[in-house]
Amino acid sequence: MNKIGVLIVDDSAVVRTVLTDILSKDSSIEVIGSASDPIFAQKYMEKRWPDVIILDIEMPRMDGLTFLKKIMAERPTPVVICSTLTKEGTTTTFEALRSGAVDIITKPEIGLKGFLEETGIQFLNAVKGAASARVAKVQNIINKQEQAKPLGVAPKLTADAILPKGTSGAMSTTTDKVVAIGTSTGGTQALEIVLKSLPKTSPGIVVVQHMPENFTKAFANRLDSVCEISVKEAEDGDRVLPGLAIIARGNRHLTLTRSGAQYRVQVVDGPLVSRHRPSVDVLFRSVAREAGANAMGVIMTGMGDDGSSGLLEMREAGAYTLAQDEETCIVYGMPAEAVKKGAVDKIVSLYEIHKEIQKLK
Repeated sequence: MNKIGVLIVDDSAVVRTVLTDILSKDSSIEVIGSASDPIFAQKYMEKRWPDVIILDIEMPRMDGLTFLKKIMAERPTPVVICSTLTKEGTTTTFEALRSGAVDIITKPEIGLKGFLEETGIQFLNAVKGAASARVAKVQNIINKQEQAKPLGVAPKLTADAILPKGTSGAMSTTTDKVVAIGTSTGGTQALEIVLKSLPKTSPGIVVVQHMPENFTKAFANRLDSVCEISVKEAEDGDRVLPGLAIIARGNRHLTLTRSGAQYRVQVVDGPLVSRHRPSVDVLFRSVAREAGANAMGVIMTGMGDDGSSGLLEMREAGAYTLAQDEETCIVYGMPAEAVKKGAVDKIVSLYEIHKEIQKLK
């Protein structure tokens, strides 16, 4: 089995050294080089083209965003952004995702070495996920967006860690309906495709997209600016309403609650579940318990199995469940695991998901 060749491009010597040490401990990964800026990086790439590039944004001589666009235009390659997300930089980093980066990891401005060591598993997972990503599909999805009609290993805990499994409190029928969506790698582009295609009359939507803290607000604001429906970052107590999509906050779980016949969300802390916070499993389990047959579950592109168990619970509670098909996924991991578990009623193309959502009555 060939090792995943990784090139690290970051102007911080500390980042390059620590990431090299972390990645080199995994037998399936080989760090083929590290460079302080894209100009030096190109010299490594002339000798051997990497399978995955870990890329900073702010660097001398050429910024990471310019380099990313150059790579995607010349030879699309999986890129993981590793950047400090300041208030000013958040928009730039989001633009990197829209330009083809498959994942993003934040790094703090202080305590950098300790942070990188503590989150080593996150980097390993990101690299392995990126290596399996089909980046040509990222560009296809971006093109579709432009054409779309505007309208230490963390323990693998289950959703029991946040929301113990119990008797369903769902009403048999409510006027309000809920669509729960879970996604990860490739999801920023895919979500934009789906949400831009929905009219204001669409049922209320709750979303878990795996992404870092301080990034989800900019992501939600971006979607709100291009969608006919409203999109916002979750706040505790938000009511789930038709024509509104609520995005889970980075580093916080999102759950659904019911008050009478109305649905609201809770933003809660807690341990990582399925190695994630927010976790799709946590959201889906709460939707199964609180909404039951009044809900739809949608699992989309992403690495791993987060969401597969929760989607099965939704289906068993009477919800209608969908999985994005392999053809349109950047990484066919999460949907594949849900299909294996028997959690899926229907497999659909990314470009048909909005039609299924509008059928929920």
